[in-house]
Amino acid sequence: MSSGFAVRAGAALIGFLCLTAPGLAAPKKDEAPTLTREAVNNAAPEAKDAGKPQKKGARKEARKDDDPDALIVKAQVLLDRARFSPGAIDGRDGDNYQGALAAYAKAQGLPETKSLTPELFEKLQAAGAEPVITEYTITEDDVRGPFAEKIPAKMEDQADLETLGYTNPREMLAERFHMSRDLLSALNPDAALDKAGTVIAVAAVPPLESGKLKGKELPKAPKVSRIEVDKASRDVRAFDKGGKLLAYYPASIGSEEKPAPSGEAKVKGVAFEPTYTYNPKYQFAGVKSKEKFTIKPGPNNPVGVVWIDLSIPSYGIHGTPDPEKVGKTESHGCIRLTNWDARDLALHVERGATVSFKDE
Repeated sequence: MSSGFAVRAGAALIGFLCLTAPGLAAPKKDEAPTLTREAVNNAAPEAKDAGKPQKKGARKEARKDDDPDALIVKAQVLLDRARFSPGAIDGRDGDNYQGALAAYAKAQGLPETKSLTPELFEKLQAAGAEPVITEYTITEDDVRGPFAEKIPAKMEDQADLETLGYTNPREMLAERFHMSRDLLSALNPDAALDKAGTVIAVAAVPPLESGKLKGKELPKAPKVSRIEVDKASRDVRAFDKGGKLLAYYPASIGSEEKPAPSGEAKVKGVAFEPTYTYNPKYQFAGVKSKEKFTIKPGPNNPVGVVWIDLSIPSYGIHGTPDPEKVGKTESHGCIRLTNWDARDLALHVERGATVSFKDE
């Protein structure tokens, strides 16, 4: 498989075949809050609507279909902490959430289901009693940036940027705590996200870290010896040497035009904070440049914050600047995870680990 792109980390040059789309629009400022920290932490299947605001002297209004749901937020956080990723935590009953529920149920020996049954919720709760929504105080470093004023849609224009960083503190904070930007705003409707000292409500998950790691620091335990890429269900599963399922991640995998490969491959290495290089000889759709150009590292780089290089030429598992679209859009060739899931996998995968592509 050939590609017009490459990833560079240090002296390593890694080809790839991937493309991502621009970020999502901010929510309307006049939308009323639909949930609170207390509502999420106290949510349970038998009291799904407890804690939601009500009009005085009126019956409780039904939740709008597109509003984040407190119980789903809680289940998504618990799944994330169990390393059964629902993708971006958004409080919505989508495919990524349902896939994570089904995978977790199967791993726990329960009937495979895409619904949050009382039995499944009990298993998730048993893993830890800590609140799923916690407080975080925004720091001076958080608001200092540097931030990119705007990420251009055209990759040729992205190459002119000094950094492919976040565009604002809201985007950065949402990604750090594995959340959609809409959910961050819904939990903090009146918070000044660009002001140090502001206390906000966030998902209580291991925050996304940045920076490179030395080879001797990797892989971390538990070590991933085998990766299974399921093209039909659009997910990636990580196993240890004994065949135990360690982690589950939703993924965007290939497209009709450039389908993902079949068979097996090996992990050749990991590049943190990679650059993105375009080779014009491949004439990739949407790119008119006749010259090579390189896009600098950053979370909004086309391959996100990490590249896991595979033995298939120009192919890898990587992050994305659009975490909320993972599993919902095609990847144009590679295997795309959220930045936090890609980094989690990169921290644990062994060099030489087997990558199996499952067709059905």
